[in-house]
Amino acid sequence: MQSAPSLLSRFGLLRPAMSRSLSTAYDVGSSTNIKWHEGAVPTETKEATMKQRGCVVWFTGLSGSGKSTVACTLEHALADSGKVTALLDGDNVRHGLNSNLGFTAADREENIRRIGEVSKLFADTGIITLVSFISPYRRDRDRVRERVGQGRFIEVFMKVPISICEERDPKGLYKKARAGKLKGFTGIDDPYEEPTNAEVVLEAETPEGKRISPEEQAGKLLDYLRSKGFLAGPSK
Repeated sequence: MQSAPSLLSRFGLLRPAMSRSLSTAYDVGSSTNIKWHEGAVPTETKEATMKQRGCVVWFTGLSGSGKSTVACTLEHALADSGKVTALLDGDNVRHGLNSNLGFTAADREENIRRIGEVSKLFADTGIITLVSFISPYRRDRDRVRERVGQGRFIEVFMKVPISICEERDPKGLYKKARAGKLKGFTGIDDPYEEPTNAEVVLEAETPEGKRISPEEQAGKLLDYLRSKGFLAGPSK
């Protein structure tokens, strides 16, 4: 009986990626004797099928700045347009994948590293991936940007004053932090490093002091994604 690779080669189905599967193993981090296996279907092919381009839309900002609300609003708008999305929310991810992490600097770094890798996997599949994490440290966000790749990482800075965030305080965390019942809270006794060159900046108010709705903010992001070609398949 012929082997599977022989049969595939006979019928012209053996892809170059499969022929490279005997490449030399190497070490990565703490892992040894591993090697990278190319996917059988290129990202561009998947994107053409879905008529969109994979990317990571990374929402960052203080607690209460509206990250999750705008991300959810944007996802519904994309779904209504027939686009394939994934929404990764900081609180939700800590229920599962990152349930073993706390809020020390080291745990925050690992929290972002893990979700960065997951979001890259989604984007490589052609999915428009919305990520809502406080992600307070610039260095951690920049590492994800580097991993995802140039042009596919869209940093969205929710530029909302802490006074408005405290006014909203949906989970009562600011109140606890101000009372000293919650230590290491971002914006109170732990730093938040604002992006220096975010692709999109969303503010809470107009210069005249009018509050900007989540629908308006999501609309701005839709326009950005459309203008950059993410809502259409790859150009031929």
